[in-house]
Formats: sequence, structure tokens, C-alpha cells
Amino acid sequence: MAVTGPDEPPPHIQLIQMGRAHVVARTVYAAAKLGVADQLASGPKTAAQLAGLLHVHAPSLHRLMRALASLGILTERTGQRFALTALGEALKTGAPGSARASVIFSGNPSSQSGWDHVVYSIETGRPGFEKAQGVAFFDYLARHPEEASLFSEMMVGIHHQEPAAVATAYDFSVFRTIVDVGGATGNMLAAVLSQHAGPRGILFDRPHVVTDAPNLLKARGVSDRVMIEPGDFFKGVPAGADAYVLSHIIHDWNEDQCLTILGNVRKAMNSVGRLLLVEMVLPIGDIPHPGKMLDMTMLVSMGGQERTEVEYASLLSKGGFRLTRVVPTNSAASIVEAVIA
Repeated sequence: MAVTGPDEPPPHIQLIQMGRAHVVARTVYAAAKLGVADQLASGPKTAAQLAGLLHVHAPSLHRLMRALASLGILTERTGQRFALTALGEALKTGAPGSARASVIFSGNPSSQSGWDHVVYSIETGRPGFEKAQGVAFFDYLARHPEEASLFSEMMVGIHHQEPAAVATAYDFSVFRTIVDVGGATGNMLAAVLSQHAGPRGILFDRPHVVTDAPNLLKARGVSDRVMIEPGDFFKGVPAGADAYVLSHIIHDWNEDQCLTILGNVRKAMNSVGRLLLVEMVLPIGDIPHPGKMLDMTMLVSMGGQERTEVEYASLLSKGGFRLTRVVPTNSAASIVEAVIA
């Protein structure tokens, strides 16, 4: 709830600012898409100096750079030269946190198209993205590998604190084999194996999704302990492991699809195994939490949802599991632990 204090604008202005937040988002998207930060990495430049390199209209680029300076991404020097700030440095290609990939993917016309139908999503419970594109979100990515790579990089950036936090918060050393179901590039699995020397891992995801995994696993020094197994978790998962980690997987799908995934894991898991869901478990009431806005993205883009602990317990029970505990981490995500009921 918006609270108006001595330094706060009145409620109607706060609402207008919320409604116009897309102007800031689209401005930052333009900067990321054009690669403005990369071009300024070598030092301050004017819009006229950059326009030819970026193939854009110089006066309009100046207006963009001036706006970026007002946001703290650039700073204006003498002679209308603009330089990167610390915030702007984070927008360079390959900068820690993958902000550029995240901004570009979120601002892509395809990603934005779902939000054009947000009211439809609320009216029907169906993804606006599917209405706009005529295909489900992950099927779209399968047909657009460049966007799929951006999505994977965005996930690494958005959840950059989580893998280390998860690896520290939970004792994975008790397991011999850990299957990372839907593990994409292997970011989570690499963090777990780096923290715990004993277990070996199986990275399981669709063939086009694991394309970037070998390089990441090699860079993290765990490639000799990981087997990459392409597959589809709607059809089955590798059998017989001690632990099955699903990091931000269950929140992507509707309940029937979740129960199919959970059913396949239950069939594959050994009798004393553990199911570990890494998700943003929502607090009840008015407590702010990033998962509550992420929940809207799940509705509009994929048809999935974030859940409270009670809602996870109910879903797991329907899938043949019993929720044993929720382990908090030093991040926005928690580990939902479950066993076969």
C-alpha cells in the first residue's frame, strides 16, 4: 500500500508514476539494444560521435543519452559528452549479472506482446503471450534459439544470488547423485557441486536449452562430475537418483502440467530420495516480496504461478509427495523439501 509521507508525492501521482513506469523500461531497453554502454566503455563521447557507429539519428540519440543521464546510467560532461556511471557499467555486454541480456529479453517485442493481453489473462487465466504469439512460451523459445540464449542468460542474471545461497543453505553432501531437472545451462547444479565435493550431477533439459551448458560447467570446474542428458520432463526424467532439484520449474506451468512433472519425478525417484523445489515461496498478507510481481509475469507469459507454503503443500500432496520443510536461503528463493508420501 502506498504511504504518503512528507517526502512522498500524493497518491494520484504515485499511481500515475506506476502506470508510466513502462517509459523508463522502454528507454533502458533502447540503450541496451543499441549497445550504448559498450560504445562508451572506452571513454566519454557525444551523440554525434556515436551515431554513425550505431546507425542512428544523432539528435535523437542525444535525447536518449540525456534521459539515461537523468536515470543515473550515464553522466553528462562538458561539450555534451556522455560517460558511463557505475550503473551504466553494468549495462555492458558480459558485465556481471547479465543486466543487458535481461533488459533486452524483457523488452523484446515478443516478450512485451503478452502484456498487451494482461486483461485477457486475468479474465481467462490463460497466458497473454500465447494469445499474442499463437504458441506457448517455451515452444516459442524452441523456435527462436537466439531469444532462448538470451532467456537463459537472463535467468542466470536475475537469480545470480540464488545458486550460492541454495548450495550453502542445504546439505547436499548426503546425496550421491543429484538430477537438476530443467537445469538449462547448469548454473544451479554447478554451484551445488562446487560447494559439495561428494555428489555427482545429471543436468536434464531439452536439447536446445542445454546448448550453452558445457561451457558453463567447464568454466566452473565441474564438467567431469556432470552428465548432460537431453530430454523432456513431461515425458520422463532420469531414474534412481537421490535428489531431484527443480529450480524455478514448477512456477512455470499450470497445475495439470505441474502434476505431470511431479508424477514423472515420483516414478523416477528412489524411495528415500528428496524432491527439492527452489522457488520464491510467497508470504501471506501485505508483506512485499519480489515473487508477488513475478507471479504476474508467470500469469501473462507462461500460465504458471508463484505459491505460498500452504499452496505448495497442497500441490505436492496431489502429486504424491509430502512437504517436509521449507528452507530459507540468503536470497528471495527458498528450498521446498518433499518426500514420497
